[in-house]
Amino acid sequence: MDQKQQQGQANDLTRRKFMRDGAAAAAGLTVGLGASESRAAKKTDVRKTRSYNPEMKYRPLGKTGLWISSVCLGGHWKRVDKMVPGVFKGGGWLSADLNSEGFRKNRRDVVSQCIERGINYIDACTKQECVAYAEALRGRRDKMYLGFSWYQEEMRNAKYRKTDALLGTLDKGMREAKLEYVDLWRITMHEQSGRHSEAEVAEMMGALEKARKQGKARLTGFSSHDRPHIKKLIETYPTVVQVIVTPYTAKSKVLPKDSIFEAIKKYNVGFFGIKPFAGNSLFKGDSSPDNPQAEQDDRLARMAIRYILCNPAMTAPIPGMINTHQVDNVAKAVTEGELDKAEARELEAAMDKAWANLPANYQWLKDWEYV
Repeated sequence: MDQKQQQGQANDLTRRKFMRDGAAAAAGLTVGLGASESRAAKKTDVRKTRSYNPEMKYRPLGKTGLWISSVCLGGHWKRVDKMVPGVFKGGGWLSADLNSEGFRKNRRDVVSQCIERGINYIDACTKQECVAYAEALRGRRDKMYLGFSWYQEEMRNAKYRKTDALLGTLDKGMREAKLEYVDLWRITMHEQSGRHSEAEVAEMMGALEKARKQGKARLTGFSSHDRPHIKKLIETYPTVVQVIVTPYTAKSKVLPKDSIFEAIKKYNVGFFGIKPFAGNSLFKGDSSPDNPQAEQDDRLARMAIRYILCNPAMTAPIPGMINTHQVDNVAKAVTEGELDKAEARELEAAMDKAWANLPANYQWLKDWEYV
């Protein structure tokens, strides 16, 4: 039976303190896997999490002992040129001028609003994002957890598929971003990570494990779009894979059998979902503040977040956001609860249109309808 048939703490944090905190976060790893590990998070007072806000809801990050806001900040800023005209110096969003005063203010303002609203995790997965968000957090590093991946010099590049080379990338990235540690090193693998040999995977896992033991990374995991391979890696390396980052849209549905979530639940893995808005295909407008579709797009964004949060195995969707209004909007979504029947039908119709309008470079998202 195929899948479709199955549908139905701050910069002055001392290394000693960091190592102690990291050990506490990973304490469950030594006492066996499964439900017993969730107790670490349950015993931790959620009010002690970074940037706690009683109006935000928090979820345990798998077996790590950390509490994470139910929606977080994805690293991408794909439409930030609508806020900072001319900031892109090339053909794409990664060409943004990181030294532009307007760009730096935009990123700092977005991060500040996240902190204000109780959003406490940033997922950075490119060289540019690591540098930009480390700068945006300067002087308040203890306010948010930072996910780190320098994908240009990780597993997608054949030169960096050895343990020492990957650790060199982490050291280089921390040095250039002026970071003393990262909260989560989540190495970016090939989207179809099954392309990597078992030997390459072992080298990657070795790097993650060493980084954690050395106190450079508090937590470890990876990013991939290859569901069967993700499941295999969770089962094969249960003490190293604490968190995964993978797509989950407002059209995704959990398969009743052979779902990736079986492994996620069994091994209590944290899960950040990318592309919640299907690469912005959900929206009619261009995300500029004065676009006439803004109100309806805000409503669709909130409904998408609410739909995704109905999956209890989800830690948080991580949309990219280009202004403080978008931060407020997704924070509002967390307070609105589950969709009613009319809203569910409205969102389904909107996602059908989004699916039909996916650009060529996002057709692969259709593989994430049944998860």
